[in-house]
Amino acid sequence: MNVDLFPLVLYSGIVIVLIIALTGVSHLIGQKRKDHATEEVYESGMLSVGSAQFKISVPFYLTAILFIIFDLEAVFLFAWAISIRETGWLGYAEVFIFIAILIAGLVYLWRSGALEWRTQRQQDDLSNTIGEGGVVNIDRKTGK
Repeated sequence: MNVDLFPLVLYSGIVIVLIIALTGVSHLIGQKRKDHATEEVYESGMLSVGSAQFKISVPFYLTAILFIIFDLEAVFLFAWAISIRETGWLGYAEVFIFIAILIAGLVYLWRSGALEWRTQRQQDDLSNTIGEGGVVNIDRKTGK
């Protein structure tokens, strides 16, 4: 097996030379002076307000990770859908098992509360406001 690597080596060399040249030119003709605003945080044309050290709730990240996981599974299903004729009944059985495992994982996450956005206090407040038959017991005058 004879593989000609000259194009790959040439391309890699050009990329490395280009990176070095652009970095060098930027260093030579770039701004050298420091103003009082040089070190200021500047994002999208606006000065930042407040601290960047604020807390975002864990359910947000958990839901984002779960979305990514289940979204990636769609790629596998799409690849199976394209090759469904070649895989036959064996491929159908494999995808059926794959989907069953995904559903089992989703049910587990749902039952364990991973998909719940409300905090325990919010859940308690909600359970206190809902009466028999699902009627919400909120007094319009007091708000309780």
